Amino acid sequence: MRDWTRRAAVRLARAAARRGDAEAGLRAVYAAYAADPDRQDPYTLSYMPSAAAVVAVTAPGKPLSVAWAGDCRAYLLRDRLALGLTQDHNRRRVYPPTASHGGGNRNRITSYLGSSRTDEEVRERSDHPAIEAATAEVTGGSRLLLASDGAYEPHVDAGHDLFAELDGEPLARTVRSFVDLAVNKARTQLPPDEHRYVDNATALLADLA
Repeated sequence: MRDWTRRAAVRLARAAARRGDAEAGLRAVYAAYAADPDRQDPYTLSYMPSAAAVVAVTAPGKPLSVAWAGDCRAYLLRDRLALGLTQDHNRRRVYPPTASHGGGNRNRITSYLGSSRTDEEVRERSDHPAIEAATAEVTGGSRLLLASDGAYEPHVDAGHDLFAELDGEPLARTVRSFVDLAVNKARTQLPPDEHRYVDNATALLADLA
């Protein structure tokens, strides 16, 4: 699973960069995986690797473009705020929490890279397409965070200020501290013999000129 995800990430980054657009890149890679005959069969698909995916492309003179499939997020960090650019693809989005109900299970994702479902099929089941996209204007001093649910959920659940958590230098040490804190927070919710079940925490932090 780890090796497949790493290869898929490189494939996605190249596709988006070559097209100069996040959505075009993600759709190309999504379609390529979906065309695999083994992914057309629900039985064989259940044994194949897949993953939530988010990709961003920025170029001089153009807005930042972001595209995603799954419960991964992109945040634009500027003016001491963390601006969310994505909406989770999970059951919590389909069934939001109410005063009388906790909402859908956020760990059940409704779209992902490696699926063969079309936009229409996913929309019929979950009220959103398989892939969504957004753009944002980039100003001086902006940072971009791309993060898996295991990286952002513990911080959001604890009410952390994401801008404050990610405003340090250098970038590598800052994002490492962000991920380590997420994992440690998640572990405190489980007994020691279940720490191995903590979700993976993957994050990328970049300065945008």
